[in-house]
Amino acid sequence: MLAIYKREMRSYFVSPIGYIYLAIFLAVSGVTFSVTTLKAGNASDITQYFSYLLISFFVVLPLLTMKLFSDEKRLRTETLLISSPVSLSGMVAAKFLAAFSMFMIGFAISLINLLPFYAYASGSPNTQTIFGSLFGLVLIAGAFIAVGVFVSALTESQLVAALGTMMILLLFVFVSAFNFSIDSYVLRSILSWISVTDRFSELTAGRFDVSAIVYFFSLGFVFLFLTVRVYEKRRWA
Repeated sequence: MLAIYKREMRSYFVSPIGYIYLAIFLAVSGVTFSVTTLKAGNASDITQYFSYLLISFFVVLPLLTMKLFSDEKRLRTETLLISSPVSLSGMVAAKFLAAFSMFMIGFAISLINLLPFYAYASGSPNTQTIFGSLFGLVLIAGAFIAVGVFVSALTESQLVAALGTMMILLLFVFVSAFNFSIDSYVLRSILSWISVTDRFSELTAGRFDVSAIVYFFSLGFVFLFLTVRVYEKRRWA
């Protein structure tokens, strides 16, 4: 498992993917922070920045996951990977952790944006809201990366993997936007329950929502489990 993790981390830096991801993510986070917080005059409110950063995830995170398994299929190394002494769950976990580690590198660097916020905020910043939002973004990123890992396992095309992941993530982010046009209370409740943005809003409000945390962990677990099942089927096919 560790060998696969190291190989994936190395691949991010020997190919342009890792650098492209970091450049795009840091550019998006920097510009978004500048527009929503500094130039907009919201020197004491940072919640809008976190909301826009969440929306950007469905574009930038597929860059990390699109090659994880699709490249194995394209390069015909998938059979070798499946037959390695590492368990299928360990193989999937290693690839997931590599992508998540790359996200955390970019995310940690983007925290520099908070320095001018704390320096120029009018009054005392709501630290509870800030940490709740940061924690929520990390949980959501983990769940979204798991979705990307699963989609990457279904195709040998990086482009198809990226676009497929974007479509699924777009659904999770904006599904509750359809509530205004739906008369059924039950259906509206289901869409709100699925919605990532509705769950995230609880954390941005500074509330420790256990159900939201369980939801994000469960979402990630389900897609990683499905990825393992895909490779279990291929191993015995």
